[in-house]
Amino acid sequence: MLALALLIVNVIAQPSFVKPGNLPADIGLFAPLALVAMASTPAVLAGGGGLDISIGPLMNFASIVLVLKLLPNSLGTPALAIPITLAIGASVGAINGFMVAVLRYQPIIATLCTFFVLGGANIALAPNSTQAPQNWTSNLANSVGPIPGGLILVAAVLLIWMLFRRTPLHRNLLAVGANDTAAYSAGVKVTELRFIAYTLGGLFAAIAGIALTALVQSADPNYGTQYALIGFASVALGGTPIGGGRGGLIGSLAGALVIFLIQNLLLDLHVPVVWLQVVYGTLLIASVSLTATLIGRPRLRAI
Repeated sequence: MLALALLIVNVIAQPSFVKPGNLPADIGLFAPLALVAMASTPAVLAGGGGLDISIGPLMNFASIVLVLKLLPNSLGTPALAIPITLAIGASVGAINGFMVAVLRYQPIIATLCTFFVLGGANIALAPNSTQAPQNWTSNLANSVGPIPGGLILVAAVLLIWMLFRRTPLHRNLLAVGANDTAAYSAGVKVTELRFIAYTLGGLFAAIAGIALTALVQSADPNYGTQYALIGFASVALGGTPIGGGRGGLIGSLAGALVIFLIQNLLLDLHVPVVWLQVVYGTLLIASVSLTATLIGRPRLRAI
């Protein structure tokens, strides 16, 4: 309902916002935000204070590697560049999962370490903003045939998640997030499921990196950081409690849409960009507070 109300307000303020010709570009602009929100969700669902703050820098790292190391040479074809990029994201997510699930580091500490490592790697690889060569990702910022490219990337993540939900792993993941001690006592493999959750988050972050490349067509070490707070705000706004145990990617996608519409409206009203961070922080606080009040203890139910 909130997203629909905001959409109506956006259309009133900017009638061209919903013109069919502008839709692919708008979805391309929305895609990195939506994908970061969805990439942040699996770690939260796994509970144990699971906040993967490395998602933003990982998205940017995947984009920088794609722009600087893959696209300029023979590895830049979609058949090679996409699997390599996804493998990079999943590998970094697996490292986070290993630190959290096996080594038992606090998630905030483990992913903060990865945040700094990736931030340093991004600066080392791209000390200055570098334009991407002409490449196939530019279509994903607009349309691939009749289909908006950003929609293809978002749908790819949702498809992976739908396949995951059809397995017992999904319900067990919610059980771990709700109460890991009880889940372990019931025979659920807590360590493996948390490892899988962080790996999935890394995989989704790599897809977000492809969306970012499509949108900006350049490598810049500063892109990823601005998405980190927005991703968590979207997860919380979508109804997934930070404690885990319930929620899902659809809720995070809806939360990202709300933030995107608010951002678009404020920019259309010429609100200074600096105030957007204030809005994101306020939304995060409000979302966490409302979720804690309305939901209370997490239950085993997916959105």
